[in-house]
Amino acid sequence: MGQIPKYQYKIQKPSSLQLENMEEEQEKIIVGLDIGTTKVCAIVGRANQYGKVDILGVGKVASHGGVTRGVVSNIDKTVAAIQQAIKEASEKSNVDIKRVQVGIAGAHINSLQHRGMIIRNDADSEIDTEDLKKLENDMFKLAVKPGDRIIHVLPQDYTVDDEPGVVDPVGMSGVKLEGNFHIITGQITAAKNIYKCVEKSGLKVSELALEPLASAEAVLSQEELEAGVVLVDIGGGTTDVAIFHENIIRHTAIIPYGGNIITEDIKEGCNVMKAHAELLKVKFGSALANELSENEIVSIPGIRGREAREISIKNLSKIIQARIEEILELVYYEIKASNMEKKLAGGIVLTGGGSQLKHIAHLAEYVTGLDARIGYPNEHLAKGMVDEVKSPIYATSVGLVLRGLQDERKLVTMSGDHYTEPKKKIALFDKIKDWLKDEVDVADFK
Repeated sequence: MGQIPKYQYKIQKPSSLQLENMEEEQEKIIVGLDIGTTKVCAIVGRANQYGKVDILGVGKVASHGGVTRGVVSNIDKTVAAIQQAIKEASEKSNVDIKRVQVGIAGAHINSLQHRGMIIRNDADSEIDTEDLKKLENDMFKLAVKPGDRIIHVLPQDYTVDDEPGVVDPVGMSGVKLEGNFHIITGQITAAKNIYKCVEKSGLKVSELALEPLASAEAVLSQEELEAGVVLVDIGGGTTDVAIFHENIIRHTAIIPYGGNIITEDIKEGCNVMKAHAELLKVKFGSALANELSENEIVSIPGIRGREAREISIKNLSKIIQARIEEILELVYYEIKASNMEKKLAGGIVLTGGGSQLKHIAHLAEYVTGLDARIGYPNEHLAKGMVDEVKSPIYATSVGLVLRGLQDERKLVTMSGDHYTEPKKKIALFDKIKDWLKDEVDVADFK
């Protein structure tokens, strides 16, 4: 049997370090824009001659309530945050930013598995890419919830005349062609609101990309993608889960809990102000209370001259651990629901702001029984401002830059005498533009 072809992305390289003029240089620059629940972050990047990414500038500002659980809830506040983040990134990079790669996520993103089938008229002719395209296009006709649209159809494997487990059926002969597909749906209104905010900020959208896929680009290695790995991106409003095996995404899920709900737990449990609760979480929080001593105490200033309050660090961590355990148990539920539990040699990779809690990787190993590590988005970065963006909170932004630098076509390696033509990358933004044309006055977005 032939080996499964390995898919890998090729980073576009500028022709030389010294580009002839600014206009040519601008074409090589990508800006990733992460519109999150707690922050809006813009990162300006460019591929160098070594295939690494030079970070030219970073802008990060608080969302100020404009985004709730990954979905825009206030247009004006979100626009203001985007403009400020873009301004900071533009000033630091000395780049006039016009276009951005934007992430989309939120609790409205859902996924499902579906099986399709077509009957071919000629058993003697070979299966070609048109047959696969027809099978995939049929998936877009599935009925979904009102207001939702299918935004991604991702092939898993195929069955040819009852012969299962075929990764690439092109060139084979057969009458009945079946395929298993991972289908991702989302609310069209959520995409429209993101598009509106970007347009009102004076920018154009180059592509809308699912944020878990962007984060995966930044923090997962090729070996992990092939061996089987779970990406857990703990953001402010949601926790995104993406499961990969044999370089294919097998399962996605959005858990409606993130770092903000931990802050709320601390606020209620310790009876402190929200700002103090956030500081307690970031500076003293731990996901394992047993690792701390009973004698560790932190003092919180009183309000308007009142006496300071003393908070036990161990009690604080018990509050945090309870919520993190709940989130990780929901992650483990998704792992079991995907039927991939025994195929995850790469374990779990935790990223996002919530992954910075002390001992969270150990707790993840305890809850799931899988190896865990923290994912830092610095593997593909060159020297420069790496120190500023190596934190897990920048995983999505860096991933969006990496996606923007990818070739339109994926490289496929030869396996013996077998060679498969590379497939075109599905552009989510092209589909979003079609929805906007169908359902909204295009003049509203000019």
